[in-house]
Amino acid sequence: MRIGITCYPTYGGSGVVATELGIELARLGHEVHFISYSQPFRLNGRDEGIFYHEVPVSNYPLFEFPPYDLALASRMAEVAEYYSLDLLHVHYAIPHSVSALLARQMLAAGGRRLPFVTTLHGTDITLVGLDRSYLPITRYSIEQSDGVTSISNYLKEKTIRDFGVTRPIETITNFVNCDVYRPFADDAQRAEARRRFARPEEAILMHLSNFRPVKRVVDAVKIFARVARERPAQLVLIGDGPERSAAEWLAHDLGMQCRVHFLGKQERVNELLPLADLLLMPSELESFGLAALEAMACKVPAIATRVGGVPELIDDGKTGDGENGLLFKVGDVDAMAEGALGLLGDPARFSAMRDAARKAAQKRFCASLVVPQYVRFYEQVLTQ
Repeated sequence: MRIGITCYPTYGGSGVVATELGIELARLGHEVHFISYSQPFRLNGRDEGIFYHEVPVSNYPLFEFPPYDLALASRMAEVAEYYSLDLLHVHYAIPHSVSALLARQMLAAGGRRLPFVTTLHGTDITLVGLDRSYLPITRYSIEQSDGVTSISNYLKEKTIRDFGVTRPIETITNFVNCDVYRPFADDAQRAEARRRFARPEEAILMHLSNFRPVKRVVDAVKIFARVARERPAQLVLIGDGPERSAAEWLAHDLGMQCRVHFLGKQERVNELLPLADLLLMPSELESFGLAALEAMACKVPAIATRVGGVPELIDDGKTGDGENGLLFKVGDVDAMAEGALGLLGDPARFSAMRDAARKAAQKRFCASLVVPQYVRFYEQVLTQ
C-alpha cells in the first residue's frame, strides 16, 4: 500500500506514535508519505520507503492567521494524486481530519477516490475538541472519516459519550518496538552506562513528557524530593515545554539542582530509559500513557496516576494478573513517593515488577502485534 500520514511533528505522543507507525509500515514493505509543516523529529531522513512532503504556508498581509488547514488539504491532494496514494491516515482530529476531508472531496470531483482514517489520540478530544468553537467541526470530521481508531477504550468511550458519535470506532492501542526499547543485556553494561548520572548506590528516577501543565512536571520534582530525603537518588527529566521553568525553580529552591538533570528534547530516548529504576508519570490526564509503555519495555516500572486509559496499560495488581507498576490519585505526591521508596527498598518485589513490566509490553503492546492491526484496518477501509 501507499499510505499518506499527517501528524503534528512536535515532541508529543500523537506525533511519536504516527512517526513510529510510518517506520514500522515501511519495514513491512509499504510506501509511506509524511505530509506536514516540518519533518517529524523521529525521522532521520534515511529510512527506506519513507518520504516527506513539506506543507508550505504563505503569509499574506490579509491573513491574521496563516490558513494551515487549507494549505494542508491542498498538499494532501497533490501528494495523493502524484504518488497514487491508497489512503490517508491522519493523527489528531483538529485540523488534520478536516483537511483530509477537503482533500478527499477535491479528488472526488475528478473521479479519484481517497479514503482517510482518523486516529484519536487524546487532547484532540478531551481538550480541543470539547471547546464549543471546535466541537461541531470535530464531530463532523470524525463522522465523515472512512475509518476511525482510538488509542484506548477510555478515549473511544469518551468520544462516543461527549460527541454523540454514532459511527464505529476501533480501539488500536499505542505500541512500542520491543527490539528497540529493551533493557541492557547484562547488569554490568547497565551499571557502566548509569555512571553518566548516578553513583552505583543511587537510584535513578526519570520523567519523559512535553512538559505541558497536564503532565504535572512539578509533581515529579516533588516526588523525587521526598524520595531523596530517604535514600540516595538522582532525577532525570527528558523533554521540554512551558512547565520546565517552574520545575527548574522548584529544584533550585529545594537545593537539589545538582541532583536534577534537565536533558531537554532527546531523539533516542530508547537509550536513556533503560538507565532508570522508575518512571514518574504524575499526569492530570493520559489517554494512554506512551511514556510509561516505552519505559516498561525497558524493564522500568512506572509510578503513575489512575486516570484515563492508564489502567488499561498499567496493572497495579488489584484488577489483573500481575503487578507491573503503581497507580495513585492525581496530586498525591506523598503516596507516590512512599510507593517509590517501598519498591526501591524491596529488591524481590522490585525485580518481579521489572520483569512483569517488560512481559506486559511484549505480550500486548509490541509493534509486531499492533501494527498488523492497522494494516488490517486499512484493508477493511479500502474494501468498503
